[in-house]
Amino acid sequence: MTPSPLPSTCRSRLAFLCALAGLLLPAATLAQDYPNRPIKLIVPLAAGSTADIASRFAGEQLSRLLGQAVVIENKAAAGGTVAMGEVARAAPDGYTLAFASQGTLVFNQAIYARPGYDSQKDFRPISLIGGVSNVMVVPPTSAARAPADIVAAAKARPGGVAFSSGGAGTSHHLSGVLFARQTTADMLHVPYKGAPAGILAVMSGEVAVGFYNTPTVISQIKDGKLRALGVTSLARSPLLPGVPTLDEQGIKGYEVNTWFGFIAPAGTPEAVIERLNQAFNRIFASAEAKDKLGPMGFDLAPPNTPASFAALIANDLARWVPIVKASGAKAD
Repeated sequence: MTPSPLPSTCRSRLAFLCALAGLLLPAATLAQDYPNRPIKLIVPLAAGSTADIASRFAGEQLSRLLGQAVVIENKAAAGGTVAMGEVARAAPDGYTLAFASQGTLVFNQAIYARPGYDSQKDFRPISLIGGVSNVMVVPPTSAARAPADIVAAAKARPGGVAFSSGGAGTSHHLSGVLFARQTTADMLHVPYKGAPAGILAVMSGEVAVGFYNTPTVISQIKDGKLRALGVTSLARSPLLPGVPTLDEQGIKGYEVNTWFGFIAPAGTPEAVIERLNQAFNRIFASAEAKDKLGPMGFDLAPPNTPASFAALIANDLARWVPIVKASGAKAD
């Protein structure tokens, strides 16, 4: 007996379900197979920086969790724009990731006329991992004992007081921009190729002042090679409880807290993004992460989603881009 044909509505529904299964199966298979070769993790900041320390820890742990090597590539040129542009153009397959910061995803969009990427269109946020405050530092031989002393010197010699940074668009750079803007001090920005070189310039007295990630300069402060004048967060740093905030010292509302996270090229499959998100959440919620990064001043974020990280990026762009543009700060 010949079976009767399916009604057209049933045939349409069956075709839809088969098509849906065809779409879901590759994604599920990809999630199971990923990764099957080494992953490249691009860090748009110099070796030895806070970002480098955290990214290498993450790379080691990710390799352990996923069973594949994670190769770190430091590319600090042009404020990280070269590195981020490379990630934006990379194949969206989960094998090229980036350790991104507030500087590369937010500040660069304001200070570069053509940064080479759009932070919201060219990347897929994976996970926010935490952040650090900066600390305002001067050479141990400096006469400055408080931020007000730097302001007075800058007003006495407009453009004659220099602050260093690890490159245009970094939080070191924008911390100085915000400081000059809120105090109406005319200061000269001197960018270096990475935070370590900028810090050495402060230590040697080549420049008068710098604003660097607390974990990066804590040992130099404790060893007397740098003097801390104030921290850039609204609350004091647990690493430097005796150092008041800039807000406490009369620069009301001054706040710079640098956050970090992981991103992938736009178009990276959802299954891969979810797997990486789960891995990074696990890594940075671990006791090992707290023991390794906590004492360095790294404020670890609680487990979060790609969507919540994307919202943070959008909110910070809305807040910072007008501030930076109004200041006139541009890439050097």
